[in-house]
Amino acid sequence: MRPVHTALAVLVAAVWGFNFVVIEIGLDHFPPLLLSALRFLVAALPAVFFVGRPKTAWKWIIGVGIALGVAKFGLLFTGMDAGMPAGLSSLVLQIQAVFTAALAAVVLRERPGRVRVLGMTVAFAGIAVAAVDGGTSGPVLGFTLVVAAAACWGVSNVLTRKASPPDALNFMVWVCTVPVLPLLALSLVFEGPERDLAALRSLDWSGVAVIGYVAWVSTVFGFVAWSYLLRRYPASAVAPFSLLVPVFGMSSAALVLGESVSGLRWLAAVLLVGGVALTSLAPARASNRTGVGSGVSAGSPPGGAAASPVPSGSLRTSGAAAPRSG
Repeated sequence: MRPVHTALAVLVAAVWGFNFVVIEIGLDHFPPLLLSALRFLVAALPAVFFVGRPKTAWKWIIGVGIALGVAKFGLLFTGMDAGMPAGLSSLVLQIQAVFTAALAAVVLRERPGRVRVLGMTVAFAGIAVAAVDGGTSGPVLGFTLVVAAAACWGVSNVLTRKASPPDALNFMVWVCTVPVLPLLALSLVFEGPERDLAALRSLDWSGVAVIGYVAWVSTVFGFVAWSYLLRRYPASAVAPFSLLVPVFGMSSAALVLGESVSGLRWLAAVLLVGGVALTSLAPARASNRTGVGSGVSAGSPPGGAAASPVPSGSLRTSGAAAPRSG
C-alpha cells in the first residue's frame, strides 16, 4: 500500500476505536436506545436521497437492518450504559469474527480449516480472560450484552454475504434507514417518553457533536474510506488494519476517560486480537456440494454504519474483512 493509503487505514481504525469513547460520552446525554436511533437517523439523512433506489432486495436490507442496527447496536449501547467500560467493549466486540466464522460454517457451508479453528479457540480464550477481568471491573450484565451484540453482528455479516449487494454504499445507507423506527419504539417502551424528551430538550453542543461523530465521522467517513481502500487493494492487505481498532479503543479510553488497563486486559487483548487475526485472515474451505466460495472472511460485513461494514459480496478476493467499529 502507498504510504498515504496506509495512513488512511490507520486513521479509520483510530476513528472507529475512538468511537467507543464518544459513545460513552453520548450515554451521559441520551438513553442508549435513543442514542442508537439518532445515530442511524443522522447517518441515513440526507444520504438516502443521493444514493438512488435500493439495489438489493428489501428482505436483505431489512434483515441486516434488524440484526445490525436494532439488535447489535441496541445491545452494545445498552451494555455500555449498564457499566461495560468503553475500552473493554471495543475489545470484546471483536469476537464477532468468531461468531461469523461459526455461522458461515453452518449457513454457508464454509468449512473452517485448522488455522481458523485455532484462531477461534485462541479468541475464545481471550474472551474468557476478558470475562475474568470484566468480573472485577464491571457488571456481568454489561459484559454479556456486549458479547450478545457481537453474536448479532455475526448474524448480520452472514446475511450480508447472502445478499451480496452490488453497491456497498447504497446498501449500507438503506440499511441505516431500517433501525430508526424500531429503536425509537423500543426507547419509548423501555426508556420512557419522559426520559427521551428530557434528553432532547437538554440537547447541547456536546450532544450534537456526539451524534455528528458517530453518524458522519465513524459511519459515513469510516465506511467510505474503508470501501475506497478495499477497491484499490486486496482485502488481505486492508483487513489487518481493523485489528488496530481495540488498540485505539483501549488507549483512548484510558487517556480520555481514565479507564485503567489491567494486566489481564492486555492478556485478553493479545489473545483476542491474535485469535481474530487467524480467524479472519485464514481462508475458508467451501463445500463442494453447495458451491459457496471462500469470498467471505470471518470478519466480513457489515460492521456497522457506524459500524459500517464492508459487504463481502462487493469483493472478489478471499479473506475480506469488515470494519470493526463501535
